[in-house]
Amino acid sequence: MVSLHLLSVFIGALVVVYALPGPDMALVLQTSTSKGIRQGLATAGGLAIARTAHVTLSACGVAALLRGAPWLYSVVRIAGSVYLAYVAIQIFRSPGFGVTDAVEPQQRDASLRSAVLKGMLSCLLNPKALLFCSVLLPQFVHADAGPVWSQVLELGVVLVVIGVMFDLALTFGAARIANWLRGNPRAQIMQRWTFSAALMAFALRLSVE
Repeated sequence: MVSLHLLSVFIGALVVVYALPGPDMALVLQTSTSKGIRQGLATAGGLAIARTAHVTLSACGVAALLRGAPWLYSVVRIAGSVYLAYVAIQIFRSPGFGVTDAVEPQQRDASLRSAVLKGMLSCLLNPKALLFCSVLLPQFVHADAGPVWSQVLELGVVLVVIGVMFDLALTFGAARIANWLRGNPRAQIMQRWTFSAALMAFALRLSVE
C-alpha cells in the first residue's frame, strides 16, 4: 500500500498536470459550452476510459516499448496529431449551438456515443499521456511497500479519479457559460475559433515533438 505521504505528493503532482492547458481540457470545455452538460460528461467518460487504458498499458510495459521503438512512437504521435487536427476542423465548421432538447432520442444517444469516442481517441492517441503514466507511476512504487500490482492499481485509480474530478469541474463550469453564449452569436464564433485554434496548436506541437 502506498504511504499517505507519497500519495499526497502523487495527488499534488496530478493536480499540477491536470491544471495545465492541454487538448483534453480544450475538448471538454468546447464540448460542454457548445453541446451541453450531457455531451461534456460523455467526453469526460471517454477521457476516463482512455486514462484507465494508459495506466493498464503502462503496467504491461507498452510505454517502455514505445520508448524503445522510436518509429512506433512516431506512428502513434502522428496519428494523434492528425486526429486532433480533424477535431479542430470539425469544431471550426460546426454550427455552434445547433443541438437542442428537441433532438430525437436515437440521435441523442448516437451523439453521446460519438462524444465518448472522441474523448477516448483524443487521449489514447496521445503517446505523451501514456509516457507520462509510465514515468510518474514507478516513482511512487516501492518493493517494500507491498505487492507492486496493488500499488500500481491504487495509483492508477487515483490518477483516473483526479482526472474525472477536473473534467467534471470543467464540464459544469463551461455549461454555465453556455447560457450566456447562446445569446451572443459573435461570442459563439469566437468560442469556436478559440478552441479550434487551440486544438490545432496542440496537434502541431504533437506532430513536431
